[in-house]
Amino acid sequence: MTDILLKGGRLLDPSSNLDAVGDLLVRDGKIESVGGNIAGPDGATVIDCTGQVVSPGFIDVHCHLREPGREDVETIATGARAAAAGGFTAVCAMPNTDPVTDNQAAVGFVLKQGRAAGAARVYPIGAISIGQRGERLAEFGEMVGAGAVAVSDDGKPVVSSQLMRTALEYARTFGIPVADHCEDPTLALGGAMNEGIVSARLGLKGIPAEAEEIMAIRDILLARLTGGHVHLCHMSTRGSVDLIRWGKDRGIRVTAEACPHHLSLTEDAVEGYDTNAKMNPPLRTADDVRAVQEAVKDGTIDVIATDHAPHHYDEKEREFSDAPNGIIGLETALPVNVTWLVKPGIISLATLIDRMSCAPAKLFHLPGGALRRGIAADVTVFDPAAEWTVDPKGFRTKGRNTPYAGMTLMGRVLCTLVEGSVVYHQGVG
Repeated sequence: MTDILLKGGRLLDPSSNLDAVGDLLVRDGKIESVGGNIAGPDGATVIDCTGQVVSPGFIDVHCHLREPGREDVETIATGARAAAAGGFTAVCAMPNTDPVTDNQAAVGFVLKQGRAAGAARVYPIGAISIGQRGERLAEFGEMVGAGAVAVSDDGKPVVSSQLMRTALEYARTFGIPVADHCEDPTLALGGAMNEGIVSARLGLKGIPAEAEEIMAIRDILLARLTGGHVHLCHMSTRGSVDLIRWGKDRGIRVTAEACPHHLSLTEDAVEGYDTNAKMNPPLRTADDVRAVQEAVKDGTIDVIATDHAPHHYDEKEREFSDAPNGIIGLETALPVNVTWLVKPGIISLATLIDRMSCAPAKLFHLPGGALRRGIAADVTVFDPAAEWTVDPKGFRTKGRNTPYAGMTLMGRVLCTLVEGSVVYHQGVG
């Protein structure tokens, strides 16, 4: 394995309070030396990082890779390559595939396909319930033994409070988080966007904020009851932020994520019935966006996750109410976050890297999330000042369903290393 010397970049690692211009040497897949002026070993590949940020590789704890079952939409290989192009060195694949990832064989399949892709690491998340039907618990122990890093029925809320309680108790035994899609299905039934003035004007049935918040507080209370670790997926409302803050203030083991689209766009993006602005939870109000941004800043929201959800073009080309929920996000996450969070001064680059790398590694017990001698060299190099116009045709994901198409964003990945191997280099491949 060739030595790699990352030369002259801004080394930024919030986990060790590192923020300095210097070099980073990679040898045998591990970080050999960090900081200062490092003399390049003979034969080393030198990558000029002048003007670039060198950070721990990003980790996405929530994405949908569609394989098995919908390889026409995305495969684990195309998703892993898209992740690498977005600066992600690891992604956690949700289990709502066909068949559902609810057993050790299915977990093993995802791991095998991820290794074969040779791009970002792929960690399987197992289902909470068999078939995601919300009736009987899947076998957590067997899935964790096979390599699952968490459990979730994402895409479907765990409606039964008793099942959720049992899941939290069971998962605690294995030291893994239970990630829940917070939605009261009776309140959300038939909804296509946020309930409010815009939905009324467009004639679309809305989903009230309370549909998310009711399940969020239930999960927080069950985490208090069981001592388990509940992770709340894609939080989108001011009320949810207040509830998470309430839980954390009381020492309850609750963590939460927000997505770039909920940190940047509002329900106004639905104007014109653009199905690329249809997602679940839906885009909310400007007040909600500000509250979630503030929660990312103060740590109430622990991580930023993409909820990458590719769909076929024909599926999105339907009436708004009939179109599927979800957008792609792996290749736009960094620029969206830089453009809407860092550039306006809402958060610092260090905070962004913490929410996209250090915190996900810590909360999901994953390798990476640091620039430290002796650990696997999972590293992202990016230019936070680079401006570019989003053209989905150039993406590595199979999906093209993004509301950011045609927008000029700031921040672009130059290079991604996984275990010391360059898995993405801008302009190559």
